Amino acid sequence: MLTAHALTKRYGPTLAVDALSLEVERGQIMGFLGPNGAGKSTTMRMLVGSLPPTAGRATLDGHDVLTDARAARRKLGYLPENNPLYPEMRVDELLHFCGRLHGMPRKLRTARIGVVTERCGLSLLRRRTVGRLSKGNRQRVGLAAALLHAPPVLVLDEPTAGLDPQQIASVRTLIRELAGDHTVLLSSHILPEIERVSDRIVIIARGRQVAAGTPDELRRQSQEMSAAVVYAEVQATTERAHAVAAKLADEATATVEPHATDPHWQRVWLQPTAGPGVRLDLRVSAARAFAAVDLTVRELRRQDVGLEAFFTRVTDPLRDGAPKLDTSVQPAPGGSAA
Repeated sequence: MLTAHALTKRYGPTLAVDALSLEVERGQIMGFLGPNGAGKSTTMRMLVGSLPPTAGRATLDGHDVLTDARAARRKLGYLPENNPLYPEMRVDELLHFCGRLHGMPRKLRTARIGVVTERCGLSLLRRRTVGRLSKGNRQRVGLAAALLHAPPVLVLDEPTAGLDPQQIASVRTLIRELAGDHTVLLSSHILPEIERVSDRIVIIARGRQVAAGTPDELRRQSQEMSAAVVYAEVQATTERAHAVAAKLADEATATVEPHATDPHWQRVWLQPTAGPGVRLDLRVSAARAFAAVDLTVRELRRQDVGLEAFFTRVTDPLRDGAPKLDTSVQPAPGGSAA
């Protein structure tokens, strides 16, 4: 439905997007993920035809977005990152204005404004001035404007940027409700937001695709790239914890640091030294090593590498091939970290 064919964009010597290809299938919500500066907004502007590529092309339902722009834009709803709105207009005035830009007759505009304001939760705000709305409601106005002409394809660039948690949840629910009726390309640099709404995720870094798949496929890739880390909390000095961990050198590399609030306890991470795809459970070896020298252990668990660690690894330009240890301990299921 929406396709990028080797899209490339250069700004002088700077290569912002590097021969990027992707395809968003009909009725699918695709998450477009990457760190700030990865080239997401540049790519999306090329996909909607507002920025010409240096090389490559973009098509929407077979229409080239540059050479057949009128046909392509009839099928496209676009919410840019900065969501440009006229603050002095009332909501219904702004939507009528957008409808006229799309060539919609007044009767059709009136009917569609009723539909999109109800769907976007704006029915009671139609007479309000846009500039007096909250940031979350302005985002809803932008979504309503993008939906007004009933386009089959929606391109949403950072639609939850700057919103509070309640507003983010509301916009996320709305986007999920669009699935099936619309094909959606949704960009963000926040993985949990993309993970919750997307059928498929593409991750880019430095203008290139570095990973792609469904959320479940990316989770599997994450675990294939790195065996599971074991986390332990032991009552010992840093030196003694290092000494015990050194006995596991054939199986794991260790990171030891004092507990943040209790200097008598040490936090230990054990990273398996086996190659990618080999899953080792170090908990048994670690428990035996600590017990052999009579160290008290109050927590011992496997800390699987999740999607956030996977995202950091595939987008980090300085990565050396070894997975990074997540030293921000998350509460264990059914309890909390000490």
